Amino acid sequence: MEGQDEVSAREQHFHSQVRESTICFLLFAILYVVSYFIITRYKRKSDEQEDEDAIVNRISLFLSTFTLAVSAGAVLLLPFSIISNEILLSFPQNYYIQWLNGSLIHGLWNLASLFSNLCLFVLMPFAFFFLESEGFAGLKKGIRARILETLVMLLLLALLILGIVWVASALIDNDAASMESLYDLWEFYLPYLYSCISLMGCLLLLLCTPVGLSRMFTVMGQLLVKPTILEDLDEQIYIITLEEEALQRRLNGLSSSVEYNIMELEQELENVKTLKTKLERRKKASAWERNLVYPAVMVLLLIETSISVLLVACNILCLLVDETAMPKGTRGPGIGNASLSTFGFVGAALEIILIFYLMVSSVVGFYSLRFFGNFTPKKDDTTMTKIIGNCVSILVLSSALPVMSRTLGITRFDLLGDFGRFNWLGNFYIVLSYNLLFAIVTTLCLVRKFTSAVREELFKALGLHKLHLPNTSRDSETAKTSVNGHQKAL
Repeated sequence: MEGQDEVSAREQHFHSQVRESTICFLLFAILYVVSYFIITRYKRKSDEQEDEDAIVNRISLFLSTFTLAVSAGAVLLLPFSIISNEILLSFPQNYYIQWLNGSLIHGLWNLASLFSNLCLFVLMPFAFFFLESEGFAGLKKGIRARILETLVMLLLLALLILGIVWVASALIDNDAASMESLYDLWEFYLPYLYSCISLMGCLLLLLCTPVGLSRMFTVMGQLLVKPTILEDLDEQIYIITLEEEALQRRLNGLSSSVEYNIMELEQELENVKTLKTKLERRKKASAWERNLVYPAVMVLLLIETSISVLLVACNILCLLVDETAMPKGTRGPGIGNASLSTFGFVGAALEIILIFYLMVSSVVGFYSLRFFGNFTPKKDDTTMTKIIGNCVSILVLSSALPVMSRTLGITRFDLLGDFGRFNWLGNFYIVLSYNLLFAIVTTLCLVRKFTSAVREELFKALGLHKLHLPNTSRDSETAKTSVNGHQKAL
C-alpha cells in the first residue's frame, strides 16, 4: 500500500512538473513572438544582406529578441504574482485554476532570475562582440573565426569583471570569509554580481522614473488632441497652407548647386507639413475627444503620480517605526494564504496599475535623459548595435522594477528567488535614503513641470528672457507644442 502511495505521489509530482514547464514555455513563446515583432519594426532594413554579415545579424537578432522577452517577463512577474495570489485567495477550491499554485510562481521567479543573468552576462555580450568581430589576423575569415574571437573577448571580459568584483569586495568588506566565498562561482559570485547590477538598475530607475513621471504629461499631450479654446483652426490651417506653398515655390526656384539651402528648406517644409497634419487632425477630432478624453487622461496621470508619492511617504514612516517594512528579511504567509493588500482585490489592482505606470514612466524618463537620448530607436532605421544597447538597458530597468516596487512600498508582495537575496536590501540606511530621494526628486520634477509656464512669464516680465537662461525642458516643450499647432503665432 505504501509503495502504491509513493508511486502515485511520484506520478503526481511528475505531472505537476510537466504542467508547469508547459505553462512557462507557452508564456515565454508568446512574449518571444511579441518581442520579435517589436524589434523587426525598428530594425534597419538595409542590414538584411545575403552574406556572412546577414547570418551574424540574424543570430544577434534572435539573441536580442530573447533578451527583450526576458525583460517583458521580468516586468510581468510581480503583477502576475499579485493577481495570482488574489485569485487563489478568492477561489481556493476551483478546479480550473489548480494549475495556478505557489510552485509555479516560485518557478517563474527563479527562471526570470536565471535568464536575466544569462542574458546580461552571456548572451548580450556575445551578440555585441559577435556583431563587431572580424576574426583574428592570419586565420581564415568566416563564421568560425568570428565565433573564436567572440569567445576570447568574452573570456577576457569575464576575467576583467572578476577582478573588479574582487577589488570591490576587498575595499568594502575585507574579510577572509567573504573573499573565500567568491570562489563559489554559482552560489555566491553570480548572485553577488547580479546584486550589484540590480543596485545600479535601481539607481538608474531612481534617476529615470521621476523624470518620466513629469514627462508623461507632455508625452500624453502630444498623443491626444487638446481642447480648442479661443483658437481658430481654419485660420491657422489657411496660414500654414500659404507658408507651405511659399516654401515650395522657393524650393523650386533654387538651383541644385546650393545644396545647403535646399536641405534646410526641405527640412523646414517637412516641419510645416507635419504641423499642417496636426492641425487637420485637431479639426477632425470630435468634441468628446477634445473636451473629455484629454482632461480625463491628465487628471488620471495626476492621480496616479500623487498616489505613488503618497505610498512612498507612508513607506518612509513605516520604515522608521516597523522593521517588517524592510524589503528583505520578511516572509509572508505564502501564495494564496492571505491578501497582501489592505483593500483586497481592489488594492491589488491598484498596485498592478501603479507598477505598470512606474515602468512606462521609467522608460519615458530613460529616453528623455540627454545621455541616453541617442539610444532612442527609430522605425526601420535602428542598427543592430543600438538594438542590443536598448535591450540591455530595458533588461536592467525591468529586472530592477520588482525590487524598486518592493523597496518603495508600492506593494507588500515579498521578493522571491534571487530577487530577495540581494545584500543591500537588508541595509536600513540604503533603503530609507532610496525612499527619501525618490520622494524628493519626484516632487521637485513635478513642481518644476507645473511651474515652468509661471517662471517663463516672470522672466519675460523682468526682462530676463533676453539673457537666454538655460531652460532646456521648457524650450523643447515649446518647440513640440508649436509642432502640435497649439500656438497661434505662426
